[in-house]
Amino acid sequence: MSAQATNADQIAFWNAKAGSKWVEYQTQLDQQIGVLGDAMLSAAKLGTGQRVLDIGCGCGATALQAAAVVGASGAVTGVDVSAPMLERAGARARQAGLSQVSFMAADAQMDSLGAALYDRVISRFGVMFFTDPVAAFRNIRAGMAPGGRLAFVCWRGADENPWMSEPVKVAARHVALPPAPPAEAPGPMAFADPERVLRILNAAGLSSIDIQKHDAPCVIGGGGDLDACVDFLFNVGPLSRALMSADFNEQSKAAIRASVCDVLKPYLTSAGVVMPCAVWIVTASNA
Repeated sequence: MSAQATNADQIAFWNAKAGSKWVEYQTQLDQQIGVLGDAMLSAAKLGTGQRVLDIGCGCGATALQAAAVVGASGAVTGVDVSAPMLERAGARARQAGLSQVSFMAADAQMDSLGAALYDRVISRFGVMFFTDPVAAFRNIRAGMAPGGRLAFVCWRGADENPWMSEPVKVAARHVALPPAPPAEAPGPMAFADPERVLRILNAAGLSSIDIQKHDAPCVIGGGGDLDACVDFLFNVGPLSRALMSADFNEQSKAAIRASVCDVLKPYLTSAGVVMPCAVWIVTASNA
């Protein structure tokens, strides 16, 4: 099976309902995970004049942040497989007047990213979806300049991220949910095991690999009341994915909403639903 075929499911997923939903909830998503992206950008050690590649750039938040740091003498390229998100990213760049940032549709596992171009490669939750992650990081490394630095943020386990696990658990009381995917299956939790991440990056030829725990409180759904937060979870993230293939009616949906509201209530603050988020901040070098 070709690399292009192996990622076909992910490409289809992010160009259908999922990509459109991430565009719809772009503001809330950026507000929720922005602090985690900020930690990754700090670890990337960006500087004026650098050439930066943003893998799985989505709607462009971290690419725009990087462009502001590298300035007019630098350049940022954001790549993603989702046409709806890339369209939003390009519109945001034009609105911000950042001519040093550009976006392109590319599968970072198999499409050419250039040869030895980038001083920095960054990613905010964009590298966990490859069917062949070793091939993907070898391809990414080929695009890195000698001595270039890689920095990305990825989720730790769902059990350490109650905003992911608790709504799914209570939903399962009301409807039969599909079984959880295998631990190493492409998806948000594919890099939860740091030993696996280390093996992948070593096999890809990267060096000076560092994997650090990072924890931060995040406003789930970007703020608002319980109903707004539940609406967000029904449309984006693990609960949304679990319900996508579940068979339920309006009565079951109402029961799920009520149970999710109950489990979120202890986290409700004046800023919205604030819950702990647990991630890895990963850095490596193309020495």
